[in-house]
Amino acid sequence: MTVAQPDVTVIIGAYEAMPYLAECLASVEAQTIGPERVEVVAVDDGSTDGTGRCLEEFADRAPMPVTVIRQQNSGGPSGPRNVGLARASGRYVFFLDADDRLGPEALERMVDMADRAGTDVVLGRIEGVNRGAPKSMWGRTLERTDVYSSNIKYTLSAQKLFRRALLERHGMRFDESLWTGEDALFTMEAYLRADGVSVVADYTCYYLVGRTDGKHVTKSGGYTLRFDSARALMDLIAALVPAGPRRDLLMLRPFTITLLPQFGPVFLRDTDEVRARKLELAQPLMERHWTEGVARLLKVEERLRLHLVAERRPELLLGVLRLRTKERPPAVLKRRGRHVYLAYPYYGDREAGIPDSVYLASPREARAVPGYREDGTPAVLRRAVRRVRRLLRASRGVKPGGKAAAA
Repeated sequence: MTVAQPDVTVIIGAYEAMPYLAECLASVEAQTIGPERVEVVAVDDGSTDGTGRCLEEFADRAPMPVTVIRQQNSGGPSGPRNVGLARASGRYVFFLDADDRLGPEALERMVDMADRAGTDVVLGRIEGVNRGAPKSMWGRTLERTDVYSSNIKYTLSAQKLFRRALLERHGMRFDESLWTGEDALFTMEAYLRADGVSVVADYTCYYLVGRTDGKHVTKSGGYTLRFDSARALMDLIAALVPAGPRRDLLMLRPFTITLLPQFGPVFLRDTDEVRARKLELAQPLMERHWTEGVARLLKVEERLRLHLVAERRPELLLGVLRLRTKERPPAVLKRRGRHVYLAYPYYGDREAGIPDSVYLASPREARAVPGYREDGTPAVLRRAVRRVRRLLRASRGVKPGGKAAAA
């Protein structure tokens, strides 16, 4: 008898996942999509705490097909996910971390959305449990969007529904050479290659659980891993998106989320040797990917720090950071016509020689300036003009919003 293809394969990579794994598996068992439409592929990545035994017990009782694979520890989540992906047969795959859990209707809602909209990736609303979770992309449900016209670039974790045909067509797998950021690389590539992305924002599909035991799937590592992650994501974007505004928009993510924190308050605590090494690691990234287009999209304080990184001026960067950590007033505002400049440290300092353009406020920052209008007309002048118009209308017998009285 021919077995019907499952709608979705849930891939679970598990390492030292007890006791969280029990609740994770219970959330899979409770799915409303129907067990005949689901298969589970679970990979125990060399656990010693009973994780493998828990998975096998689940396979014995679960109403859906469950494949358990036990292997030596690979050092991170990429290996188990790739092993699971190679065994998947569903039309879609969903990567579920062993310490997280699904909302009961998650798979049903996401599969229905993908089928209805014909999209290749579906994001289900994420909620944090004892930890933070991304928020900016859940404003409303979207049947079809893309990475340019929404905030989905700020959630690049692997906990999404992916059409398996998309992954197979492009030979997509997780990069096992990366110790951090491997999911960002995979998910960004899927966004860019997808025929549309959907967002389920009106139902919590995924609960991102913060562990209290200090154990995580990914082993900890030094700051150099962050630079590896930023490089991989920047190079991917550059390879798949032509130079221009769209590429600049996507580059915001690795610049602000991955690279910029390395040159924040932690930089003050770094040794001189580490500071020099960070600037050395950042240099090729800045040379290849730092453009005026990216700079214009940043807030002034972010742009200033990255400008100093690009120019390799650690002494000025430290000065900016010292003032930043003392929580002094953000800036003295300077206006030049319709432009607003924020006088952060070294603004107008000839010896520092930082171009004034670095301090040019973004439209959002400028709109926060009292009396600012994008046409540059001062508020006091606007009020005077309105008063003169009211007086002229009154002298002609015109009521507000009406026409002149008949002679």
